Amino acid sequence: MVSERAQSGPATGAGLPGDRVVAAGSAARLLVAATARALRGDDCGDLGHPAALSRLPGTPEPVRRAAAGRAAGRAALSAAQVARVDAERVAGWFVEQYPDRRWPGAVLGSPHGAAAHLAVALGVPWLPAGFELAATWSRGAVDRPDRAYDHGAALAGRLLAGNPRLHVRQVHCPASRGVAAGATVTLTARWRTLPTAYAGFLADRLEPAAPVLLLHDARTWPVRDTGDGHSFQAGCPTSGLDPVDFHPDAHGLRQVLRAAGGEETRWAAPEVTLPAAFAEHGVESGFEHAAREWGDRHGHPLHRVVVPQPDALSAATADLYRRWLRRAGKTGDRLVVECGRLLDPAQVLRAGLVPYWCENATRRRVEGAEWWLAGSEPFTSVDVLPEPPGLRSPALAGLPQWLAVAGFGRRRRALDRGAARGYPVTSVPTRRATEVLRNQPCDLPAPPPLRMAEALAALRDSGAHQGLLVC
Repeated sequence: MVSERAQSGPATGAGLPGDRVVAAGSAARLLVAATARALRGDDCGDLGHPAALSRLPGTPEPVRRAAAGRAAGRAALSAAQVARVDAERVAGWFVEQYPDRRWPGAVLGSPHGAAAHLAVALGVPWLPAGFELAATWSRGAVDRPDRAYDHGAALAGRLLAGNPRLHVRQVHCPASRGVAAGATVTLTARWRTLPTAYAGFLADRLEPAAPVLLLHDARTWPVRDTGDGHSFQAGCPTSGLDPVDFHPDAHGLRQVLRAAGGEETRWAAPEVTLPAAFAEHGVESGFEHAAREWGDRHGHPLHRVVVPQPDALSAATADLYRRWLRRAGKTGDRLVVECGRLLDPAQVLRAGLVPYWCENATRRRVEGAEWWLAGSEPFTSVDVLPEPPGLRSPALAGLPQWLAVAGFGRRRRALDRGAARGYPVTSVPTRRATEVLRNQPCDLPAPPPLRMAEALAALRDSGAHQGLLVC
């Protein structure tokens, strides 16, 4: 079912612009921007710092925390602005970023850097199944998830009043957001149906019988969901920690809260009602059903890739790129390991590189890259772009672990010094990846775009042993 949002939400044109609604630095925002630029033939050289992630290198930790909290609050939406959010207008903002031409397919679903690379290899747009927004919490506390839940429930009610076909997942995670978790409330709005803007875009821009690929992040997390359209989770998979680490007695939680200026004795999370629900980047079943129903009606087959862990899609996409490059007569022996916001699909394509994307700088994600490299044919060069998260956490990889990843290169082993300087408490803009990759030798022309059938076969072949489900 396609959304009837325009009939029930704010009057047309009354909602906030999508650029103001979608959180700066959020995965969906960045990946649409990077994919659209690559499909236009542009790189990410104009993508800078998200204001809410600014840091003050060299300053004492309390000063740094206070500055980060104030910056996050300034960038967030007020309660009145949350009430003016029009999810349909946000969807329109996403699709408007792509060039006005016919496409041989589309990729939808959960945010993942490899999804952007996959979409560029296919020569198709990528569109998210949801978006993240941040709202102010003026009297917030990083160590009070119970109060965050109460405040977030009121904000979610305002958002859902004008957008009844959304599900709102609130995430309170000081391990991944640091002091910002005490200054703002993070809401992930997930469409429960196919937005009208998406349906119109696909109908107008897809070639006849062009396939659609839906990616679904299948990670789970304990959730409180009372069935009113708003759900809550304390912690998240992207933190690099487990749900048990967010128990009041957990040593990891004590470290996280102290680093963010909180106290573990005050931690009290709302009661969990679902011990293993899909986490914040999951795809709503209604969205998938509506996309499949739309495809059946319009003659566009829908394919589905279920991703158990981000490493599985990163590895399978890197293998796919290597085969694709070699089939075009290129070496496929130069690797770039990207991290978080530090990626640039256009420069990867220009230089003929194999991309492996780490979701963030946690040990688990870096270990995933190490295991994949250990089982892969060696690369002559490995360039590593470690994104500093701007905070301290017991789950983070140290620079020696990143250097070990670079050490898999036979001839060239490079860890970007600009990203490593001040790691992990500084931050660097997305354009840092562009600046580094522009120094790579050019290897044009790029291979001809992959066909969806070839991509699915490659993902199925490379990802099956890692639990990647392609159907």
